[in-house]
Amino acid sequence: MSPTAGSNPKPSLSGLADELSGAPPGRIVRRALEVFGEDLVIAFSGAEDVLLLEYAKQSGLAFRVVALDTGRLHPETYRYYDRIEQHYRLRFEYFFPDAEAVERLVRNKGLFSFFSDGHHECCRIRKVEPLHRALGTARAWMTGQRRDQAPTRSALEVIEVSPTPPGRDGHPLVKFNPLAECSAQYVWSAIAGFEIPHNELHDRGYRSIGCEPCTRPILPYQDEREGRWWWEEADQKECGLHRNSAQNQKSPR
Repeated sequence: MSPTAGSNPKPSLSGLADELSGAPPGRIVRRALEVFGEDLVIAFSGAEDVLLLEYAKQSGLAFRVVALDTGRLHPETYRYYDRIEQHYRLRFEYFFPDAEAVERLVRNKGLFSFFSDGHHECCRIRKVEPLHRALGTARAWMTGQRRDQAPTRSALEVIEVSPTPPGRDGHPLVKFNPLAECSAQYVWSAIAGFEIPHNELHDRGYRSIGCEPCTRPILPYQDEREGRWWWEEADQKECGLHRNSAQNQKSPR
């Protein structure tokens, strides 16, 4: 008989952190689903996130996937989302920005205001607010973030807790980062080994892919996220979706 998610009493987060210390990503994904079941959502945007879906599928447990449609993604990304839904025979729970907020921004500042006054306002409307609505349906979430992606993620923990945004019923959210300690080489070797589809933009020099106006290809020697918001300083290359340990997020320890 297959295991039932959430059938056992939930361990303390500190105990869970100790249990999963040094564990392989697949084990972390499975354990997170065992503990939280469908109270956990996997946040999907591509690249590393697809490996989380593979491990979740291998676990045999039910799982949920949320994705944001900002309205400004590459056409290749939309096609990739559809391909992954077909590959895993599932449907993403899509969340969209508030239409009135987008209209106000564009009418007041134009389509490309972020090039002159920073990307955070646009990201807040198109990404952060929809994500908060998505996370309001859960008690835990999972991301494909890694420490080696950028300086802003160097203190990333495998398990983190944040009071903002709150999860369902106002509870603090538990955040799982199963790939935190992994390298890009590990991720791409696993994707190739499992024969998982990837976004075709990766074959054109894009390593970190966001909205089309704010993403460009990079050179082999550049950091993974240098192609995101390239006109801004390295310590600003987060959109607000993730507030990691280096940015006042608390570990369960």
